[in-house]
Amino acid sequence: MQNLRKQKQIAKAIQSYPVKESMILIDFLRTTLKNMSRNNIKSLLTRKQVMVDGAPISQFNFVLTPGDIVMIGKYNPQDKPLPTPKILYEDDEFLVIDKPTGLLTVASDNEKSQTAFRVMMDYVREKDTHARLYVVHRIDRDTSGILMFCKNETLRDEMQKQWNSIVSKRGYYAIVDGIPIEKKKTIHTWLHKTSTQIMYSRQYEDDEGQEAITHYVVKKEMKNHAFLDVKIDTGRKNQIRVHLKELGHTVIGDDKYHALTNPIKRLGLHAYALEFIHPVTEKKYSFFSPLPGLMKAFIEGRHGVKTGKEEKV
Repeated sequence: MQNLRKQKQIAKAIQSYPVKESMILIDFLRTTLKNMSRNNIKSLLTRKQVMVDGAPISQFNFVLTPGDIVMIGKYNPQDKPLPTPKILYEDDEFLVIDKPTGLLTVASDNEKSQTAFRVMMDYVREKDTHARLYVVHRIDRDTSGILMFCKNETLRDEMQKQWNSIVSKRGYYAIVDGIPIEKKKTIHTWLHKTSTQIMYSRQYEDDEGQEAITHYVVKKEMKNHAFLDVKIDTGRKNQIRVHLKELGHTVIGDDKYHALTNPIKRLGLHAYALEFIHPVTEKKYSFFSPLPGLMKAFIEGRHGVKTGKEEKV
């Protein structure tokens, strides 16, 4: 509770400004902070009190692109070091990581800097101070697994524009409460959001809903739980969690959607596969992340065994 209160206090101390056109950071700050002198703006940069999408930036000539969020706060956001997630793949265009559970993809209203984007921005900028990353897709904070970034804006835009046609596989492992009667099923609904950011779905299409298609196969049945292999055709917010809850089999550890059990003290959802065709070169990319240790131990009946960190098995 104290940690959440601290996060909210920090969030209130930070002002966020959306970027609408490409320009260097110092010009954006001078345009946005009209009552602040150039020297004072440079001091903000020196003290690392300026962030772009949650990553502290000290270079005055850092290039901003439309869609970036510049955040300015009166504190040093680097209050504690974050571990670097395992890198699954890296080249001149892509950076693919195995995101641990509990780490946001990008900054939120309550958490500005403790994110996968921030950690990996620090990583690429250690090698090149002008390097940067672009978010292609997201996975939930408590979902572990494959997360990909692009290293240039043009490729990011093409990936996002063609996402549904170039991605051939997005696979997840899920452990759910209870055992589904139907061992194989496709769920096709339209997702909506409440004022409290809770997602729910309707069976019919309307102008406000987002189409969501989820396929699952029961891979193993346990006494009171089931292990599912899940594929998605659409990547909506909380899509898998909502669909499985509405089926009557909530993902274990899912407090947001009122899971019945939390036997491994984490959300039982892991993004294990991502396959896509490069939108320009048409080269096929395929990435895989093995099941985390706690999830594997649970489905093998070893959940009472201390596995230590969330090692991959």
